[in-house]
Amino acid sequence: MFPVIETERLRLRLPVPGDADDLHARRNEPVVARFHDYPLPFSLDRAQAMVADADDDDGSDGWRILVVTDRRTDETYGDVAIGLTFDGRCAEIGFTFASAHWGNGYATEAAAAAIDHLFAETAVTRVLGQLHPENKASARTLERLGFVFEGHTRLSFWVGDENSDDWIYGLTRADRDAWRQRPRSVPGRVELVEIDSHNARSFEGLRTHKSQERFVASVQASYADALFPEVIDGAPLVPWLRGIVADGVPAGFVMMAEVTATNPEPYLWRFLVDRLHQGRGVGRVALEQVVTHCCDWEADSVRTSWAEGPGSPRRFYEQFGFEPTGELVSGEIEARLDLR
Repeated sequence: MFPVIETERLRLRLPVPGDADDLHARRNEPVVARFHDYPLPFSLDRAQAMVADADDDDGSDGWRILVVTDRRTDETYGDVAIGLTFDGRCAEIGFTFASAHWGNGYATEAAAAAIDHLFAETAVTRVLGQLHPENKASARTLERLGFVFEGHTRLSFWVGDENSDDWIYGLTRADRDAWRQRPRSVPGRVELVEIDSHNARSFEGLRTHKSQERFVASVQASYADALFPEVIDGAPLVPWLRGIVADGVPAGFVMMAEVTATNPEPYLWRFLVDRLHQGRGVGRVALEQVVTHCCDWEADSVRTSWAEGPGSPRRFYEQFGFEPTGELVSGEIEARLDLR
């Protein structure tokens, strides 16, 4: 079922008896075990049993692990666990890496190699990923592989006496192909287009990653806020909505609060780039055009706000020149870009 798999930096292989000590050590790290489905302490006997049971069988249902090592030095970084069901036609994936090796992209690289092997060489048609809602790092790893968020189950998972919700991600062969074939180059043309009855649904269908939803409201929610805008100093805000089009394809959405007598400073209310178009520079070019519109309104500055936390857009805005004002807007950090 699983031959040795190599990537640019990594080697994935079935475990050997000498891997038990490393497996035992990393699974006993509290920060590693925090969101996993086993209670601490994780015994050496259990690690040895996992290694002993991980021999490559005939592909029948069950779990096996692949040890992830450095391709050049053979240093062990972690492991990828794969559980097969429905006679090997569906799979669930998990990954465990020692904390010393976090932040290097190893989990994404290793899981991608394992998934591509499953789709290319086996009967697997779908891969499942399940995780604790607070496990944002693993959520972002799944999203970087093209997984699609499918559901949120409540109080559905137990580890010992602890009960939690679960996030469910799925990846089909078609999902993986679409993700690998998504546009990645800088677009030749980015436009802000008016949204009307003819194209509203094209932009309504755009999505961020699930892990980004705490920072970016959906297009549907923005449409609702535009229909029933907030009232400031006795007058409603005036929404200015535009779709972001990259090389002729809907790629994002922006909504401003226009300059009015009661709102003299434009406010960047919503800004979203679709998950399939992130990382291409679409957001920066679109923001440059938004700023141009603010200058056309003869505004001296423009404000926005962001929430803090892993994955926050703070760095994007600060690199563009926005500076925090020291104020909070609905619990978010307010920032201003000087246009003078």
